[in-house]
Amino acid sequence: MRVPDPSWLAAALLATLGATACAGGSRTGVATAPPPAVGSVAELETIAKARRDSARLRYTEADVRFMTGMIGHHAQALVMAGLAPTHGASASVQTLAARIINAQQDEIATMQHWLGDRREPVPEVRIQGTAVMVQGAEHAPHMPGMLSDEQMRQLDEARGPAFDRLFLTFMIQHHRGAVVMVYGLFATDGAAQDAAVFKLASDIQVDQITEIDRMERMLAALAEGRAP
Repeated sequence: MRVPDPSWLAAALLATLGATACAGGSRTGVATAPPPAVGSVAELETIAKARRDSARLRYTEADVRFMTGMIGHHAQALVMAGLAPTHGASASVQTLAARIINAQQDEIATMQHWLGDRREPVPEVRIQGTAVMVQGAEHAPHMPGMLSDEQMRQLDEARGPAFDRLFLTFMIQHHRGAVVMVYGLFATDGAAQDAAVFKLASDIQVDQITEIDRMERMLAALAEGRAP
C-alpha cells in the first residue's frame, strides 16, 4: 500500500475545513464529517511497513535449503583459495583466489543474516586445516561440486605450477556445482520469490559462470606453457 504524504493529508484537511466555514454562512445545522484522527498517518505508515515486512518474509523451504547449503559450499571455496599464498601459486591465481575470498565471505555473511532474520537455524562455519565443519543447521556435505577429502589432500600437497593446475581444475568443478545449485533453486516451484534470495542466487550464477570461463582460459595457458 502506498502511504499518503502527510503534507497532502494536511492540505486536504485545511481545504475541507475551509469549505465547511464558507458553507456555514448560508446553511446552519448541517452535520459535517469529523476531521481525520491525529494518528491516522502514523497508522497508515505502520500498516504499510507491516505489509512490506510480510512480503520480505515470504520464503520457502527450498530457499532455506539453498542458503544453508551454499554457506557450507562457499566455506570450502574459502579453504581452497586460502592455500594460494602459501603454496607457490602464480600471481594471477593468487589474485583470483583473493577475489573469491572477498566475494564469498561477504555472501556467507549475507546468507547467515538472511537466515537469522527469519529465525531459521544459522550454520556456524569452522575451518580446521583443509576440513570444513558446518554446525547449527542440517548440512549435506556432498553438494554438487564439493571436493572429496582426497582431492583436498592433493591440492594441499601441490606446489607451484602443479598447485595452479589443480586449483583451477578443482575450482572449476566447485563453481559448476554452485551453478547447479542455483539452477535447482530456480527450477523449484515458488522458490526464489524473496528478493534477497533471488538477487544472491543470480549474483552467484553470473559471477561463477564468468569465473569458470576465466579459469578455463588460465588452464589452457598453463597447458601451452604460458603463465595463467
